[in-house]
Amino acid sequence: LAPWIPVVGLEIHAQISSNSKLFSGSQVQFAAPPNSLVSFFDASLPGTLPVLNRRCVEAAVMTGLALNCSINKKSLFDRKHYFYADLPAGYQITQQRVPIAVNGSLSYSLCIDNKMSQMVTKTVRIKQIQLEQDSGKSLHDDTRSQTLVDLNRAGVGLMEVVMEPDMCCGEEAAAAVRELQLILQTLGSSQAVMAEGQLRVDANVSVHHPGEPYGVRTEVKNINSIRFLAKAVDYEIQRQIEELENGGTILNETRAFDSKLGCTVPMRDKEGKQDYRFMPEPNLPPLILYDAKSLPANMNHQQVINIDWIHERLPDLPSVKREKLVEQYGILPEHSFTLLNEDGLAEFFESVTKQTQMKPKKVIGWILNDLLSYLKQHSLTVKESPVSSFLLADLLNLLEKKEISSTAAKQVLAELWKGEGKTPLEIVKEQKLELLQDQKELEQICQAVIDGQENE
Repeated sequence: LAPWIPVVGLEIHAQISSNSKLFSGSQVQFAAPPNSLVSFFDASLPGTLPVLNRRCVEAAVMTGLALNCSINKKSLFDRKHYFYADLPAGYQITQQRVPIAVNGSLSYSLCIDNKMSQMVTKTVRIKQIQLEQDSGKSLHDDTRSQTLVDLNRAGVGLMEVVMEPDMCCGEEAAAAVRELQLILQTLGSSQAVMAEGQLRVDANVSVHHPGEPYGVRTEVKNINSIRFLAKAVDYEIQRQIEELENGGTILNETRAFDSKLGCTVPMRDKEGKQDYRFMPEPNLPPLILYDAKSLPANMNHQQVINIDWIHERLPDLPSVKREKLVEQYGILPEHSFTLLNEDGLAEFFESVTKQTQMKPKKVIGWILNDLLSYLKQHSLTVKESPVSSFLLADLLNLLEKKEISSTAAKQVLAELWKGEGKTPLEIVKEQKLELLQDQKELEQICQAVIDGQENE
């Protein structure tokens, strides 16, 4: 039988990093008391009107530019109608017809056979990026047979990044989302913390034989972990292949990933396509953006968004940062990925390197093998490390000057983890660890005595 070809496309909702919501002045804050951050507009009281948040537009433009998109100077808002308890208006304001950014691309790297030393770079096309509101949150209380609604999240600004079906497995999907997450965090357009719902992924999965049209796809909704994304996609691919090979059919349905069971489960079928009754949003005019050429001379710069101005201020993206780390410090490319994948680790490495005489290639070993291993073992972030970059550099300087042995350095580091505020040298003296410098002097004296005896 001809092999099956899996096809994976992603829709990613990233919460925009902004102090207020997309169309209201309500504050945005994670884990605030229920319904404490709800304006009249968020609750959809009659007569309330949306006011577009400038920060959200700038974040979407910045993200579009970073993903090589074309920015539409004129984009439109639409109403997407559907009823749910946590959507008070009965519709969501989104950009269905003309989104803010289109036709981009995202390059990402993944390991071959799980070997960091063998990496391949792939590219996924970005169909579009659109601005839209988030809905509220329904909390189902099965004990009392009731549903509670929290509207704190209702109206929070989202960027929906739609990726073309260019991927073929869970590993590729996970690598693409991780790279997007790093880009969003570098730009500051989204904090993209998946544990707090700031980055949610829907995966569209289908399988087909070579030369045949794409198969019927299923959508796995609201995946909130990169690790779960890889597992959900791979499970769904295998489930569809087994279903088809056993003579079954694939339903066009929405599924959820059960992380405890490690499988996808049906939610609802999509055979009858839902009519969202899209219509132009009557309370919002077209969103007009400018560049240096089209910006009118008499226009107030505070009232417009200049695409070129944002483009000039884009920071170095993760791919550029990796290249600079490899070029500047001579480290291996795979090490540059590890440094950037852990928040704050690259900065920690550079800080240590500047303060020590040890070569960066040796420093990276201590960073990855000792520091990172300890942090992961104790579920700590780099910022929570009990060993500062100054203390680690101080220890490595003792080792580089050959004042202590590598074994002694490991013992000192073990003491530093306790976070008692002692310097490496204080620990050396306190633990009465052998200083190599003293040992050298003793050896020189002994050798001089031996030489003297031979002369006599």
